[in-house]
Amino acid sequence: MDLLGNTLEKIASEKAGIIKPGVPVVIGESLPETKSIFMEKAAQCHTPIYFAQDEYAVSNIHYTMQLLSCDVTSTKHHITENFELDLNGLYQTKNICTVLCAEGLLTKLGFPIKNEDEKQALKNVKKLTGLYGRWDVISSNPTIILDVAHNEDGVKQLLNQLSLVSREKGVGSREQTGLHFIMGMVKDKDISKVLSILPKNARYYFCNAHIERALPHKELLEKATIFDLHGESFDEVNEAIRSAKHNAAATDFIIVCGSVFVVAEVQKEIL
Repeated sequence: MDLLGNTLEKIASEKAGIIKPGVPVVIGESLPETKSIFMEKAAQCHTPIYFAQDEYAVSNIHYTMQLLSCDVTSTKHHITENFELDLNGLYQTKNICTVLCAEGLLTKLGFPIKNEDEKQALKNVKKLTGLYGRWDVISSNPTIILDVAHNEDGVKQLLNQLSLVSREKGVGSREQTGLHFIMGMVKDKDISKVLSILPKNARYYFCNAHIERALPHKELLEKATIFDLHGESFDEVNEAIRSAKHNAAATDFIIVCGSVFVVAEVQKEIL
């Protein structure tokens, strides 16, 4: 927030700064209050602009703990293809539209991209790039999930998928499932908005990454108590995971979230 601003319009204006004269730009997602900002900046730079959500539509979404399957339709050409994604957070159904839109522009510019290579790559993003921590299911019984959600919208997406997975797992709604949230955040995020939407019936394990930007775990615990969120605090995320695993039943969920830096410090060998 210190860097981008504290309103959607200000954030969009800062992000639009990346638009360069004559270079095509793809906008992954926009809102009515932000779309005009991107269009105005593109017009100033005399550059073509594409909104991925207008170019593609997603349907027939199916989720497993390891893969996300969906159909994507080109609204211009009316062609539908099925994709399997190993980045299986539901929000990836938005990201794939951005990828396909950018890929279409690259193809027009002469970059040869085979359809089979495209699908193979999207199904193996983690293996090919080492990109982890996006609804990353790393253990079961209890289910442990790493997700770098760190703002209000990201956490809403996480909670939405958690509700869906809980129902599919046959353990009832999110409110009936044993939930353990391991959270660490940085000082420059809107912490209160995130805390205000978290489930009050979960057990919390507050922690901090070992970087200067990190909010100390004891301060995060104090802020969370104001929102009726209760638990303990730890100086290190792996300590928090050990405690959560000790307290959790086999059918419970342990969610590690709140900061890219916290997720990055998780040691897989403790699982």
